[in-house]
Amino acid sequence: MTTQPIDRPTTPAETWRELRRGNERFITGEPQHPRQDVDHRNSLARGQRPLVAIFGCSDSRLAAEIIFDVGLGDAFVVRNAGQVVTDSSLGSLEYAVGILNVPLILVLAHDECGAVRAAIDSQAADAAPLPRHITGLVDAIVPAVRKVAGAPDGAAIEPEHVDAGFVGREHLRNTVTGLVEGSEMISDAIAAGTLAIVGANYRLFEGRVETDIVIGRI
Repeated sequence: MTTQPIDRPTTPAETWRELRRGNERFITGEPQHPRQDVDHRNSLARGQRPLVAIFGCSDSRLAAEIIFDVGLGDAFVVRNAGQVVTDSSLGSLEYAVGILNVPLILVLAHDECGAVRAAIDSQAADAAPLPRHITGLVDAIVPAVRKVAGAPDGAAIEPEHVDAGFVGREHLRNTVTGLVEGSEMISDAIAAGTLAIVGANYRLFEGRVETDIVIGRI
């Protein structure tokens, strides 16, 4: 397929509109698969200028380039289980903002998230210990679990009574605010109007990305 010329978005608002158009094509089953031809691949060999940095969950159903119908070099993607803010993920996003000059960070959560479910289950009275590195990720989601459950720190909860969707949404918002609070570079770029952050939820069945929280101007 030959790449068609496009007016490349450069602002946070233009970039978000471009991604939403791509997601709509994916939803309706009419993807264009842009910028995936040999010539475009060759043109990227010596450098990149991505449209967006996407910080998402590692879930295999959350393939960002497919969901947004974009091509090679369009998305700088950072992923871990549960889209948990770590030094590694934050450093990668700072690279995207400070070196690659992306105008938008998209934090992409989704329903039926295994990391969210593990965080909820970990707070049960009879919860089995998790491996150390998994615990490090799950612990970052636990504050959202406890807020949704209305349970004080240290108190056991009944996982079956906690809505995983509400927990996922609360954790998404915590992640977005964590990026801003954790990085002076990111917060300065937002204040300057050159960057925005969108927190969104991906619906597995429909394929739809739904905006939940926005920081910056889009």
